[in-house]
Amino acid sequence: MISRNSIRIIYGDNPKQMVKELLETIKPEEEIEKGALIGIKPNLVVSKPSGSGATTSPEIVAGLIEYLLSKGRDNIVIMESSWVGGRTSEALKVCGYEELSKKYHVPLIDLKKDRDREYTVDGMRISVCEQALKVDYLINIPVLKGHCQTNITCALKNMKGCIPDSEKRRFHTIGLHKPIACLSKIIRQDLVIVDGMNGDLNFEEGGNPVQMNRIIAGKDPVLIDAYAAQLMGFGIEEVPYIGMAERLGVGSADLANADIVELNKDNGSRKLTPSRRVQQLAGHIVEDCACSACYGSLIYALERLDEKGLLNRLKDKLYIGQGFKSKRHNGIGIGACTAGFDKCVRGCPPKARDIVEYLEELIQKNQ
Repeated sequence: MISRNSIRIIYGDNPKQMVKELLETIKPEEEIEKGALIGIKPNLVVSKPSGSGATTSPEIVAGLIEYLLSKGRDNIVIMESSWVGGRTSEALKVCGYEELSKKYHVPLIDLKKDRDREYTVDGMRISVCEQALKVDYLINIPVLKGHCQTNITCALKNMKGCIPDSEKRRFHTIGLHKPIACLSKIIRQDLVIVDGMNGDLNFEEGGNPVQMNRIIAGKDPVLIDAYAAQLMGFGIEEVPYIGMAERLGVGSADLANADIVELNKDNGSRKLTPSRRVQQLAGHIVEDCACSACYGSLIYALERLDEKGLLNRLKDKLYIGQGFKSKRHNGIGIGACTAGFDKCVRGCPPKARDIVEYLEELIQKNQ
């Protein structure tokens, strides 16, 4: 089993097979006793299929269940509570989880119907659904996506589905960051498997999916969220609940000393039709056979630049893709394939945060 400071990443376009390969490397069964109750917590905030960029792919959960069953770990439940005003039962059906439940005989638990218990962390009282704390081993499967209030939502914020609707409303009233951090102190996540296949650009309810073709796994939700923030073009300080959770002792945001391993490189196919917003951002890009993970990082970076009011100052096109390998060019290259360009952001794939910082510096120099 990997250590707390480890992150593993796999790329591709077959999420069910990808998660099985990832788990063969991680070997979570080594720390799960036979008969232990395993809780799977996806992100089914709305009743929309995973292709919308809002919800966890049922293929990832199917791959996880098949892996666990193959290792003799068969006491499994899937638990979730959709957003306030939504019906969890409808989300479970629309998102493909009713079918999963029937196929693998895994119970579905609607946490909206669960009893809750109050806890106090750092002077803050929080009510938590009892089922979330009854499981022996909790596997969190969030979606890597943007959020209109917290910039990102990933491992830490996905635990918000484990509280009653009254608490969800209160979290928004008092500000999301401290409650999210405190909640993560109450609910221990044993394994995080991030659905980074096509999370939304900037909204938790989907609509602008960005194909990234990756699944990320680790044991520390703080470290996972720190990594996720940089993938989406944010500094850790721009997602305050990450630092708050770290200070509460939930985990570490120290990426510099983390054990981060990419198991392969992206060679998956592009399956999604770009939304209007993604098409607008793509107007700044010259692409030739770009991998989805690299292209997705660039889209996230351009959105961050636009939020900062800098995108309209970017006069040069950005070149990306395998078609630019071994070519020289005086333009701006993105990714390792454009290493021959005069100006280039290295990485295979680069993080959106690295692209943002590079382009910000370039824009300031050209002012």
